[in-house]
Amino acid sequence: MWAHVGSAVPPEGAVEARAWTTVENDYVELKRRVRAQGLFDKQPAYYARQIALVLVLCAVSVACLAATRSPWVQALNAVLLAFTFGQITFLGHDAGHGQVLRTSRGNDLLGLFLIDLLLGASRAWWVDKHNLHHGNPNQLDLDPDIDFPVIAFAESQARTKSGISRLIVRYQGYLFFPLLLLEAFNLRYHSTRYVLTRRDRYRSPELALIAIHLTAYLGAIIFFLGPGLGLLFILVHQAAVGVYLGSSFATNHKGRPVLESPAPHDFLWQQVETSRNLARHPVTDFVFGPLVCQIEHHLFPTIPRNRLRQVQRIVRPFCEQRGLDYHETTPVEAYKEVLGHLTRVGRTLARTSEGRV
Repeated sequence: MWAHVGSAVPPEGAVEARAWTTVENDYVELKRRVRAQGLFDKQPAYYARQIALVLVLCAVSVACLAATRSPWVQALNAVLLAFTFGQITFLGHDAGHGQVLRTSRGNDLLGLFLIDLLLGASRAWWVDKHNLHHGNPNQLDLDPDIDFPVIAFAESQARTKSGISRLIVRYQGYLFFPLLLLEAFNLRYHSTRYVLTRRDRYRSPELALIAIHLTAYLGAIIFFLGPGLGLLFILVHQAAVGVYLGSSFATNHKGRPVLESPAPHDFLWQQVETSRNLARHPVTDFVFGPLVCQIEHHLFPTIPRNRLRQVQRIVRPFCEQRGLDYHETTPVEAYKEVLGHLTRVGRTLARTSEGRV
């Protein structure tokens, strides 16, 4: 692995020498232009407002829990809380990249507050997983974000599936969004297993904070709604969290080129051409948070979220001048590309079963 959350350039030897010199010069020049505009500067005031917003939304949700036992109102409340959890996830993502505060320790502690305490997940698990993704986007066997038991992003992946996984992959283009209903439970399982089995300097605080979260989350829901309606709230909330997060992150790389290992391309090419941006719109930028400028984020992970659109004005022409596929589209078109790609990969198994490949 040659990437770390917050790093931008792979160390010497990570790409072929014949390509690296030119790319290094290009990247250094690009970074110089971005830095000259002061776009790496931290934005604590912006993030203070974002954190205040999610805390207010959490308070509104708790107040709603206490105000009524109407199933319909609580179902809507569960969706609101799912949106809030998604926004907290985005903030935890930014803290993990060192975008928020000026010190690593400060960002670590903020990540513990956001991810472990407010979400009940493991910050260490996410950082470890996200490091691998940033270093190897869309690279088979190396990027954990395209390594799932029941989803295949390349024909070679599809052919390795068996049993129920193979059946699901065959129809994955149709099943993708329904499967996201279970994604929050999947994330919690892997996060919990990680923090229980791996040693990390924050392991004890993480265990304590996750325990506090679960106690407060389950306790408040059962106290205000009772076991029956409380269970319904939890199911709707967790399903909505999975759909929101899964559909948000899917727009970034899914349906873009998938690379065999070792990657035959250089760092700059891989980060740009395996990523997808979302076209600028106030609603899109709010709902998808830091995910709207995935190209710029992958090139400069430490740049604060609210500066990425400014960075885009520098990066887009730079890439186009060098013949790189700077891909930007609307969320609707992004989902069409994702589902179209998954459907084509799934058809590989249909052709195989018919004896045509």
